Amino acid sequence: ALTQYWNSAYSCFTFGKVDLVPTVEEYTTLLHYPRIQADKAYSKAANVLTFLKRLMSITGISEQ
Repeated sequence: ALTQYWNSAYSCFTFGKVDLVPTVEEYTTLLHYPRIQADKAYSKAANVLTFLKRLMSITGISEQ
């Protein structure tokens, strides 16, 4: 029933002009995966070194 509202291109539910994105707690419930921790950020980086360098550049942290 909810699959008709799921927008796979944006990974969210679309109801008319309103987009809804599940929270971490809702993903935990939907996926039945209790090990997801709400206080941690999850990211899938294809190239971890490039990702870290960009993150350091954005935050102003230097390599030491």
